[in-house]
Amino acid sequence: MRGFLALIQALLFLVSSFAVPDSNFKVWVDRAAMEISSSTDFSFESIDAKDCSVTDEDRSLCRDWFNENILTQENPAYTFSVGGKDFRRNINDWEFSFGEESKVGAVYRGGKTTYITVIHKKSDITVTVEATIYEEYASCDWTVFIKNNGEEKSSVISKFYAMDSELPTGNSADVYFSKGSFCEADDFETMKSSLALLPMVYTANGGRTESFLPYFNIHGKGSGAVLAVGWSGQWYTSLSQTFNGTAVKAKQQTLKGYLLPDEEVRSPLVSLTFYSGDNAVKGFNSFRQFAVDCVSPEGTKQVATTGIAVESPGVTEEQVIQNVKNIPEEWTHSLDYAWVDAGWYPLRNNWSDSVGNWYADPARFPNGLGEISKQLEERGMGLLLWYEVERCCKDTQVYNECIKHDGWLMLNEDNDEANVVNFANEEALEYITNLMLESLEYNGVKCLRMDSNFTPLPLWEDADEKWADGRKGITENHYVTNLYRFFDTLLEEIPGLKIDMCASGGKRLDIETARRSIPLWRSDYNCMDGEGNSKPDILQATQAQTYGISFWYPYNGTCAYVEGEYAVRTNIISCSQRLEYFDIRPHMANNYYPLTYGGLDTSKYHAMQYDTYGNEGIALIYKRENVEDNNYTLVLNGLYSDKTYEVYNYDKPDIKYEIKGSELMSTGLELEITETPKAVIICYSVK
Repeated sequence: MRGFLALIQALLFLVSSFAVPDSNFKVWVDRAAMEISSSTDFSFESIDAKDCSVTDEDRSLCRDWFNENILTQENPAYTFSVGGKDFRRNINDWEFSFGEESKVGAVYRGGKTTYITVIHKKSDITVTVEATIYEEYASCDWTVFIKNNGEEKSSVISKFYAMDSELPTGNSADVYFSKGSFCEADDFETMKSSLALLPMVYTANGGRTESFLPYFNIHGKGSGAVLAVGWSGQWYTSLSQTFNGTAVKAKQQTLKGYLLPDEEVRSPLVSLTFYSGDNAVKGFNSFRQFAVDCVSPEGTKQVATTGIAVESPGVTEEQVIQNVKNIPEEWTHSLDYAWVDAGWYPLRNNWSDSVGNWYADPARFPNGLGEISKQLEERGMGLLLWYEVERCCKDTQVYNECIKHDGWLMLNEDNDEANVVNFANEEALEYITNLMLESLEYNGVKCLRMDSNFTPLPLWEDADEKWADGRKGITENHYVTNLYRFFDTLLEEIPGLKIDMCASGGKRLDIETARRSIPLWRSDYNCMDGEGNSKPDILQATQAQTYGISFWYPYNGTCAYVEGEYAVRTNIISCSQRLEYFDIRPHMANNYYPLTYGGLDTSKYHAMQYDTYGNEGIALIYKRENVEDNNYTLVLNGLYSDKTYEVYNYDKPDIKYEIKGSELMSTGLELEITETPKAVIICYSVK
């Protein structure tokens, strides 16, 4: 039965890959595929803290695979075709050159990078592979670049896979994966499914992370690997069971066309974190540690924000400055940023139909936002300011400049509010980069909230026909590549700048954007309606989303705008718009152990554990509105079996218990919770 259901699921995933992106049919098929044989109510066996750390065996798994599949010319993990001829089948037509492995951190934090140059002997095509191994973390990643160094257009490049290879997971593997953000209560719900011989195909939806997140924990007998695909466009990943392991394919879903002289395309980044053992939770935590230490922008920490102009249309400089002055002094020691949302620029009717004017409305903010930024800095905070840089409405500053130049603007004929700056055009990229540098510096912005409220794939496809001679995927490839250049330039030119990847709430989440930003607003499901009301199920939805996204993102944020202790404790996340519980939030960037899964069911307990490598941590237990049982057995994970822990209820710190780690991970701790609903916080540390 397991195999039959897995095959049906794989078939649905395959149908989804051919569906029209951003269509209702694709959404339905994706959901049906996820539910046919996947389980959401899975659990993990207990694992000792010493067994959850990265071992020499894990590092050997990574190094061996990296050497045999990346630092090789025998059968590389990446492949492509030039003029219809497969790279790997015609490997003798290519000349390989391997550079020296760099020192740790020379290119990427924590990693040693090697550049591989592969030159076609019969044309002017040059392939460059940027490959990095993070030995301490048993992780590696690579990106492939293909360039035409000739004076004529190249043969057609097609079937360009960043990865088309196998992982040594044995012949009976499972995969853990997560939904993306559809602005629904079950955003980021994580599932477990058996692999099948028929490929299970996961893709972006219209160029955004709506159906799935591009993260997968592939767990086999005795070992596994966490796969992350870095592509902020229409990414494609397929997984299938082989006789010896898991076949993985990862690419930009569609890319086919010649290259102009000096033109270059790139693959998605592929990241693998290897782990040994029979417990997949080790893989999640190995990846989380790698993400914190090597992926997240340097200096990333638990961020706290507060709104000073959340609904900024109509708000004046005087009012915002008064809001800054009204921030209680005791808050300022914990707050990092104060946030001004959409509508601070000149408006036609509302915030949405005026996007593209990236200067403060002179009638309301005669001095720009510089004085507001100055006032915040004097109180120890920075300005977080909302932008939607890519989209521009008709007759705005950006629209009026871009419309003058052929190829600068991807027009939406049906909606004059949904035109998009063509980041694939180098001159348009230079214009928008310089405009943003000027705007950010003038307004004193310390954190850029980067929104994007449009579906890019149809626009990219239209641009291929209009400006790229019908070469499929070329516009997307250059757009996404230049988007990363745009972010990198802002971060290099403005010291200390941080980026909040909002993107309609979690619709641009992948490991490449994770290198440059953190999602402080992970799902628009938490937005209030026009009358300031939150959704009726917002608390259980927020709890469930924290449960799911924590597998992949140690740093993430949101807020449920409801008051009361239960609601405030629902908002305990690594990056929050609430200031409470600052003493326990740092644990949330370390190891994560899901405990009891309640999903959205208010008749079930919901619990999760955040742990600082077995030494100390917290458990969050939510007794929801319709839970009838007043007793909950808390069984922890990831502790040292042979050590004694001091355990206490956060609300009763004077009453402490000394319990052996082995007991906490087996028998557990009996809790009596009579109040309903109630959020209980249990703290522990090695005695």
